Amino acid sequence: MRNRSPYHLDGVPSLKEAIPLGLQHVLAMFVSNITPLIIVAGALKLPSETKTFLIQCTMFVAGVNTMIQAYTVGPIGAKLPIVVGTSFAFVPVALSIGLQYGYEAILGAALVGGIFEAFIGLIIKKIRRYFPPVVTGVIVLSIGLSLLPVGVSNFAGGVGAADFGSFSNLTLGMIVLITVIYFKQFTKGITSTGSMFIGTVVGFIVAIFMGKVDLASIATAGYFNIPRPFTYGFTFHLDACLAMVMMYIVSAVETVGDMSGVTMGGANRELTDRELSGGILADGIGSCIAASFSILPTTSFSQNTGLVTMTGVMSRFVVGVGAAFLILGAFIPKVGAILSIVPPSVIGGSLVMVFAMISISGINLITKEPLKGRNALILSVSLGLGYGLGNVPAALNNFPESIRLIFGGSGIVVSGSIAVILNLILPLDEELDNKKAKEKKIKA
Repeated sequence: MRNRSPYHLDGVPSLKEAIPLGLQHVLAMFVSNITPLIIVAGALKLPSETKTFLIQCTMFVAGVNTMIQAYTVGPIGAKLPIVVGTSFAFVPVALSIGLQYGYEAILGAALVGGIFEAFIGLIIKKIRRYFPPVVTGVIVLSIGLSLLPVGVSNFAGGVGAADFGSFSNLTLGMIVLITVIYFKQFTKGITSTGSMFIGTVVGFIVAIFMGKVDLASIATAGYFNIPRPFTYGFTFHLDACLAMVMMYIVSAVETVGDMSGVTMGGANRELTDRELSGGILADGIGSCIAASFSILPTTSFSQNTGLVTMTGVMSRFVVGVGAAFLILGAFIPKVGAILSIVPPSVIGGSLVMVFAMISISGINLITKEPLKGRNALILSVSLGLGYGLGNVPAALNNFPESIRLIFGGSGIVVSGSIAVILNLILPLDEELDNKKAKEKKIKA
């Protein structure tokens, strides 16, 4: 008998259940997926028609790469409900490269970086021992904490909004949050697992009556479009490629954290070697596909990791349905237009809880072993410096721009790097206790 459970990795729920659950994933990541391209294209003054076309390519590649992660192509893909999209982490370095060398240089560096990350995926099993639960837990916790301000910013209306922090935006976000909490906690079945979708629909309807939804973009959007590869070519510059490679290391670290968050939050287990290798490999190959379609690198989306943790829905089929909507939106611009007009406050109303759930997954990983002695030291130092620098990036103002780009962003890289180093150099508590006992015996 076919497994219909949405909570099982290979479960295939009915479409009436899978569609709203899949749309939850799309709604959680849609704006974040297209915004990096909009920022870079705007800064480089790409023609508006080219920008519109590249946004369609961004949706197409996100859908395809999500399918690869969920269903795999040979060894490529984690076979997990990982949602993939264009990464904000690459925006600063892409702007730096683009303003100096042009858009083709961004794509060339992204292609080289994607190949490099794919290589990391091939050898990751050999360095797996450097990522015990306390290390991956620190990375996951750092991801969750770093995203909380993003959720609150959306809750308040979105960064740059003229009415940012207005009572109307906060009220709208609160309506969504209360709706999500109610359906999640006080109902069962599809209304509980689909609580974020229901909250978004309720918020969207309320936003229409509040005059916060502009339906004009749906009318002006086209009916059909074909994403095409190689709209732009590639140029290669050593400094640009090196800078992009460093950002791909950051992306790999975040992907390890996201995959750990999915398996821990949705299945209460750690990653297998196969999932780890396939996921990193897909991250790199997927970014090569992105470069061939003339868009920015892609990676796993942490907000969707939080959604898996919050709902417990582990079905790859559900994520596949969401990916199908992204691909459909790439060919039918009106579908994308409908998704793009959801106000930030509506999305933020659920994201604040989703991002917090990522942090909880990190805490669960960290506390798989007693949080004392060595583990407590690793957590306190890595989180203290990482999260601290992520919130006070000006502390690195005297360092070269390349260092600031890598270490002065969200703090995830700092936290992860320190956790890995301390895990290598600090002796286990048992070894330290034995050493102290021997020293005491010698003195006696």
